[in-house]
This record gives sequence, C-alpha cells and structure tokens, in this order.
Amino acid sequence: MSGSARRERRFLFIRHGETDWNAEGRLQGQKDIPLNQVGQDQAASSGRRALGVLKRDGGDLSQCRFVSSPLGRTCETMRLARLAMGLDPDTYDRDERLREFSFGDWEGLTWADVKLRCPDLIRERRRDKWHFVPPGGESYAMLAERVRPWLDTLSNGEIVVSHGGVARALMVLVGGLSTLAAPNIEITQGRVLKFERNSFAWA
Repeated sequence: MSGSARRERRFLFIRHGETDWNAEGRLQGQKDIPLNQVGQDQAASSGRRALGVLKRDGGDLSQCRFVSSPLGRTCETMRLARLAMGLDPDTYDRDERLREFSFGDWEGLTWADVKLRCPDLIRERRRDKWHFVPPGGESYAMLAERVRPWLDTLSNGEIVVSHGGVARALMVLVGGLSTLAAPNIEITQGRVLKFERNSFAWA
C-alpha cells in the first residue's frame, strides 16, 4: 500500500441515494439509474447530516471542496445535498475515478439471477470477493487501484459523493480495513461516513 494512500486524510463520504434498481436488488455498477423519491429524500438528508457534522467539528463550509462520481445518481445526490446545505447545487467537481466498479455482464440482474446463470462463478466469488472479476467487469482490487491516485488530490476538507464499492475501497486504502472484511460491509444510503485519523465511522 502506497504511502500517499496511507497518509492521514479527513473527509466526509456520502453514498448516492436509492434508485429503483437498489430497491429491486439489481446490480447497478456503471449503469446510469436515476434516484427514486426515497433516494431524493436520502440525498437531502445526507446533506443536512454532513452540514451538522461539519459544524460540530468546527469546520468551515465555505472552505470545503465538493467532488462527485460523474454518474447521474451521484450527481443528483450531490445537487440535492448541496441544496439542503443552502449552496448552489451545481458548483462541485466530478472525477471519473470515483465511478462505481463495473459488474459487466451482470449489470441489471439480481443476485438470484446470477446464482441461477453462473453458479460456478458465484462459488469463485465467495472464495475471494476482493479479487473476483465479474464477466466483463471489475474487481474491488481493480477499483481500489483506480481510486488510489485520487487520494493524492485531497486537501483534508472534501465532501465526496460516490458509490458503495468506492466506499469499501476507501475503507481499505484509508481506513485500514482488511480486504477480506471490506466487501461484506453494508454501506448505508442517506447517512455520512467520516474518514479521519486513518479510520472511519458513521456520522
């Protein structure tokens, strides 16, 4: 693990709000699925939560840099979160490295669908979720390598909107979580993850 990835970083992370595919248990990956009404409410709530965390920590909202995955559901979440903070919804950066990892040929399927179609691959995935690559997709390990150089752009004051897979990669790269544990962590929508002192916690 590179020294740049393990330097102490302090930032807030928001997972995008719910989509219909989330509600149906479908694998989204890099498919551009919009937020549903629940997801829109979660996005606004996460903005209020992030603002509350920032105020409790004595942070300065005007000095925060906002950055999002470029996918539609994350950009919509960022816009609604910024509106909830009383900010211009469109003044934020987008970074391609924060895209969700790809499920390849499995995108749009449920896990039940995949188990029926690819039982051998499901067994392979269970043996090593971190390094498993879905057909035509990416592994968590590949995602972590994509995200790693993005960490060098941080200035210890960001509010980030991205995806569950990216959160798990950051838990390993920044928070010291093992690659065995990270793929099994639930990344809640509508809440805020606080990364600091080489650790993480729900805020």
